[in-house]
Amino acid sequence: MTIAAIGDLHVTETATRPYSELFKEMSDQADVIVLCGDLTNFGKAREAEILAEDLRCATRPVIGVLGNHDHECGQPEAVAQILHQAGMTILDEQAIELHGVGFAGVKGFLGGFGRGELAPFGEAPLKAIVEEANNEARKLENGLRSLRTDRSVAVLHYAPIPQTLEGEPIEIFPWLGSARLADAIDRFDHVKLVLHGHAHHGCYEGRTRAGTPVYNVAQFVVRPKFDRPYALFTV
Repeated sequence: MTIAAIGDLHVTETATRPYSELFKEMSDQADVIVLCGDLTNFGKAREAEILAEDLRCATRPVIGVLGNHDHECGQPEAVAQILHQAGMTILDEQAIELHGVGFAGVKGFLGGFGRGELAPFGEAPLKAIVEEANNEARKLENGLRSLRTDRSVAVLHYAPIPQTLEGEPIEIFPWLGSARLADAIDRFDHVKLVLHGHAHHGCYEGRTRAGTPVYNVAQFVVRPKFDRPYALFTV
């Protein structure tokens, strides 16, 4: 299977058909299109509607997750519903199988890595942040566990490892991802590929502690590398 993946589309409500031609091109190049969050700029319904019109140009299955920008206006359910009506599968509460390959995904959350990982200690708001990170990791783990495929792909917005954040200010690493996501991924041998976005100035490639390849497909990272805003993978 060939996968075309892109993150951080950031569609605005003033945009005019920003990705229609791109989705046609991605459909010609791949069997599945994966979108790794921040699909809209502020999580507005009108932004989602504009993207939905472009999604209808895709002739391959489109799957993906929302990002933090898609939550900005407090209506991520509406954004997800609009995109679902245009044919996109949002992975947050479900995993799916396409052509023998499994896909599970979540938005993810912040939390940090290694010695910088936030712990559930101290003030209640801090504990709430850690609990949200744990919840996202649990959803990802549950989705991956439900798959019965030999090959699976984990789809995220936030990063599961620090290596693909390199290029961003190190001070904001804890706000760009969580090692808890990688912990969930590394429990499963069938995960062959991890895709995420979010880190516009990050690095393209890294690996989890268990060796699973991870790619940052934010279009701002991918375009300078391939002279196009999406990456292609074979699974």
